Amino acid sequence: MLTDLKARKLSPSEKPEAVKTIAVTETTYFRWRAEYGGMKTDQVKRLKALEWENTRLRRAVSDLALDKLILTEAARGKLLSPARRRACADKVRSELKISERRTCAALGQHRSTQRKPARGCDDEAALTADIIELAKTYGRYGYRRVTALLRHAGWAVNAKRVQRIWRREGLKVPQKQPKRGRLWLNDGSCVRLRAERPNHVWSYDFVEDRTHDGRKFRMLCLIDEFTHEALAIRVKCKLNSTDVLETLADVMILRGPPAYVRSDNGPEFIAIALREWIAAVGSQTADIAPGSPWENGYCESFNSKLRDELLDGEIFFSLAEALVLIEAWRRHYNGVRPHSSLNYRPPAPESFVPHSGGVVPWAPAPARSESARSPTPNVASETVVH
Repeated sequence: MLTDLKARKLSPSEKPEAVKTIAVTETTYFRWRAEYGGMKTDQVKRLKALEWENTRLRRAVSDLALDKLILTEAARGKLLSPARRRACADKVRSELKISERRTCAALGQHRSTQRKPARGCDDEAALTADIIELAKTYGRYGYRRVTALLRHAGWAVNAKRVQRIWRREGLKVPQKQPKRGRLWLNDGSCVRLRAERPNHVWSYDFVEDRTHDGRKFRMLCLIDEFTHEALAIRVKCKLNSTDVLETLADVMILRGPPAYVRSDNGPEFIAIALREWIAAVGSQTADIAPGSPWENGYCESFNSKLRDELLDGEIFFSLAEALVLIEAWRRHYNGVRPHSSLNYRPPAPESFVPHSGGVVPWAPAPARSESARSPTPNVASETVVH
């Protein structure tokens, strides 16, 4: 339009009428002429595009500067939970006086989540208190075993909810032991000879510890590989092949002889008298390869749990105290402790109560007194814990 008016070479008196024909005021006409006079159409379009791009870049820089200011004002580190992002967004809005929309966009918080008040469960405080109490009692249990104990106590709780509370309270999750990359396929390995039923394969091994005054004592741990039950833990200052034989005899009187007995190649386990006695009762020995403790994996796993959950956290002032505490832990291990490989149930629950709807979850019965137990023969000269 400016080009057309300029090409017509109008006199000053004719310009007002010509300006009205293009539907603009004289002020607009003179402003356009001052800004775009002498430019061609493509040049004007290019100028407009550059102005629009400049405006867009200024807005982007402004948004980035505002985001940086918001994140600087917010707490350092990742805001992993909606509750933390909600509290942080409120703080940023109060400090910087900016809109909720801009704050939520910078912090990654949805506006509906920001506005919706958190609705906690009515039993959240009681559940948290029980979780903390179980974590104190069983310091080496993770949230999965704690979930199993809570369900046993009557809580209808999800493992994810327990994990959320576990992390929120800063409770320590026990680190997993690194797994072996391979199990050797020797004749006595736990891959080739796998337990298929109770009383099929027993395995045993020694564990050592010390009392408060530095006296060393040993423990002979005997387990059933199929049920994962700790059949016996014999505690003495010194253990030899005779003690191993007597421990096996005591347990076999109650349960019968197993098909196989797995062990390493220690001198107590390869004694001729012990091997002949095992063969005489109808069992077979399954020795692992020398220097391959992973082939006796079930017993090694039990030994690590014994040390991790009991021995590393107790100070024994006498051998008698060690015997009592180890026996109490063995009963807890068999009757109460959830086992992940058994769907978080104990290997030998002391009792269960059937009802019309099926079988209720396992529940430990109160410990029986020694006088209430039925007498069982014992061929050993020393005390053996079963």
